[in-house]
Amino acid sequence: MNCGSAAVSDGIVKSETGPLPALPTLDDMQHWTRSIGQAQQLLLEYAAGAMTSQKPLEAAQTATQSALTSAPLMFQPELLAKVQSDFAKESIALWQRFLDADPSNNAPPENSPAARKDRRFADPKWSDNPFFDLMRQSYLLLSDYMLRLSDSVDGLDTQHKNQLKFATQGLIDALSPSNFPLTNPVVLEKTLESRGENLVRGLHHMLADMSKGQLTHTDGSKFELGVNIANTPGKVIKETPLYQLIQYEPTTKKVLETPLVIFPPWINRFYILDLAPHKSFVKWAVDQGISVFIVSWKSADASMKDLEWADYIVRGQVDAIDTIRELLDVKSVHTIGYCVAGTTLAATLAWLAARGEADKVKSATFFTAQVDFQDAGDLKLFVDDEQLKLVDQLAAPGYLDGRYMAATFNLLRGRDLIWNYVVNNYLLGADYPPFDLLYWNGDTTNLPAKWHRQYLTDLYRDNKLATPGAISIEGVPIDLRKVTTPAYIQAGREDHIAPLKSVWKLMEHFSGPARFLLAGSGHIAGVVNPPADNKYQYWTCAKTASTLDEFIASANETKGSWWPDWVEWLKTQDDATVPAKGARIPGKGALKALEPAPGRYVKSR
Repeated sequence: MNCGSAAVSDGIVKSETGPLPALPTLDDMQHWTRSIGQAQQLLLEYAAGAMTSQKPLEAAQTATQSALTSAPLMFQPELLAKVQSDFAKESIALWQRFLDADPSNNAPPENSPAARKDRRFADPKWSDNPFFDLMRQSYLLLSDYMLRLSDSVDGLDTQHKNQLKFATQGLIDALSPSNFPLTNPVVLEKTLESRGENLVRGLHHMLADMSKGQLTHTDGSKFELGVNIANTPGKVIKETPLYQLIQYEPTTKKVLETPLVIFPPWINRFYILDLAPHKSFVKWAVDQGISVFIVSWKSADASMKDLEWADYIVRGQVDAIDTIRELLDVKSVHTIGYCVAGTTLAATLAWLAARGEADKVKSATFFTAQVDFQDAGDLKLFVDDEQLKLVDQLAAPGYLDGRYMAATFNLLRGRDLIWNYVVNNYLLGADYPPFDLLYWNGDTTNLPAKWHRQYLTDLYRDNKLATPGAISIEGVPIDLRKVTTPAYIQAGREDHIAPLKSVWKLMEHFSGPARFLLAGSGHIAGVVNPPADNKYQYWTCAKTASTLDEFIASANETKGSWWPDWVEWLKTQDDATVPAKGARIPGKGALKALEPAPGRYVKSR
């Protein structure tokens, strides 16, 4: 009898290599037919809707297509030869392991690329079955080869070389066998168990995402702004065409005399710092006895097409600072700028210093912010001429749809933010879990077209903010060297949006006293790390470090959240307190309450 032959005994299909799956019953066949019919119906309904829709689905564009097709690639001969030689040796060793009669010898050596740990293949099914184990190891080996091959390319400038590596990594992630139902043992098992229902549910998820032009990460129906997210008690006390100013209710009898105003990035909604109560930075700061204000930026529409950086500096940050100073009758305020709002805060400080008004700001805290974009990471791949033309096309209404920015940020971490959800929600048909951080991540904000292009060209591409006087705001040259305001600079060790090396450069451009702190995790989790969770860690340096390398060499690690370190530093700037009454209560001062927090701007779509 041949190896593939089978026999039937007592109604059981058997073969020499073990039992085979039983033939499908009539009920199985009817169920599969129904599943296929449902899938076809979903596709027909989607196609009909797409043909009659007045808003065709926008397609996400990659940052590398034109740059990588303009000329044939040349390779460094010696490096190319080594890469090819290593790949050949590893490939032969791989096949020898699997041709061995003993399956226990399938495991690769520890130093082999095929031995690399990868969360996509964590399920034991990838290793227990020789077929899928071979597929997994082959993929990891080929991935290593392709990445090393991209490093051996010669004749490209730095920008195009980085684009090639980025595109190669994106291609590798897309081609993972985990992303396809017939090459993913977990999906195959789920499909057989549910008789295809997982794929029908997944198709429903996929078509829904295509209709709204955005990948879904969580169940948005579980969250309501002002109810179980962004619900720290407060009032909107001012509204302009650019922002709403929120003042929060004090929870202590006394508060610091110097209030705090937080400037979140307008690329996202402000409530990243006011998520669920147990992880809200705003609530925590209020409970520390701080009078907290936050700016809620308006999501751009066609009326904001002519906004420039000067508007966010003068009619945004400076206006909010002056409003709070006048309301509470204080000389200065503490400030926080997160990401692009931190970049803008640096320019605001320089603008105030040039005008002799630096004393309006007692201190400035920067959450993962950049002012020198020389080492700004993968986002720089999206600012060549071809990509800027694409931005202009997408921003024709006068603003850029926030979904395009969301797609860009997803591309930066495609394995985690795209393909992970393709597998879980499209192939496995899993329901979306409720997660406030992912809900915020998908709550996109539109950006003013003119200012967004300025941001990409003047800062990311041309790095003008790092050059004294290269940028002027309403006739005032911006020189970061004039900033002497005490600064607290926080960076994330694994930040892919504002890389550590780039954030450190704030230390080199400012002239005042500065404390640098390195937090564990990345751009979001490195900032939103409440003490009660006791997660991650942070590093500080007791002595002055002139370079990042010196800081890393001398830094001391502390377990848990860095927030207590920050509030201790803040109180060293000014620890005077006043009773929490009068204008310290939202709506009880000269500015009356317009509406409860979080306000209408954050809810506008």
